Amino acid sequence: MVYIKDGLLRPVSVFRHIVVLLLLNHLRGGQSQETGPPQLVVAMLGDDIILPCQLEPPMNAVSMTMEWGRRDLEPRFVLVWHDGQELLTDQNKAYKGRASVSINNLTLGDFSLRLSSVKISDSGTYRCYFPKLNKEYLVELLVGAASSPAISLAGIHKATSGVMLDCRSEGWYPEPEVLWLDGEGNLLSAGPPETVRGPDDLYTVSSRVTVEKRPSNRFTCRVQQKNINQTRETHIYVPEDFFVSPSSCSASVAMSVLFGLMFALTVV
Repeated sequence: MVYIKDGLLRPVSVFRHIVVLLLLNHLRGGQSQETGPPQLVVAMLGDDIILPCQLEPPMNAVSMTMEWGRRDLEPRFVLVWHDGQELLTDQNKAYKGRASVSINNLTLGDFSLRLSSVKISDSGTYRCYFPKLNKEYLVELLVGAASSPAISLAGIHKATSGVMLDCRSEGWYPEPEVLWLDGEGNLLSAGPPETVRGPDDLYTVSSRVTVEKRPSNRFTCRVQQKNINQTRETHIYVPEDFFVSPSSCSASVAMSVLFGLMFALTVV
């Protein structure tokens, strides 16, 4: 018999939470019925996103015990639902206040997880698990980040009289690639980019190219990450006067006014 009094309700509630967690941990090692390969969800840093989980056939799941978790975390629990409410006991602290489900959707067997303000560290494989039905659904979340590059003058190449351009872009995830193109869209040969990964897990990439005079003298630095379908470009125009012998007077004058004549246009 359960007494709903301040002195007894709290211990009973804690006991119920412990029983549910013990049940989930007991079934953890068992064989559950998987529904196929993980479904991929791609999000950008800071987005609010939904990780789908739909019972088939649909049924009212409000009173069921269900779990969202990640096996690579300790504790692994992102969200646990039992008997019409969330259980916050043993929830991974990284998800406190950011993970939720819709009780209205649960009446239709929809246990989709809403994550707010996603972080790079949220990337991973999530498991939606129904122990009573012995079913699990896997979702792979990839959180990306992108930013526009900036082009700057690095100098005049002494041997070729070409103009050296630097491109730098900060705040990418996963690691992107850098391409240089001329005004006609042809790829230019450049050295390998330099990549630095910061303490926030975001990448900074930089690349240098030496360009020769072209019909348009327009050049593009393109930074892209195909896994998250993100591309950022910056275009620059180099006046023809800069493509001269570095020993000439014209070159000296050109270098002194380069930043006043050269302009860049950023395209997102």
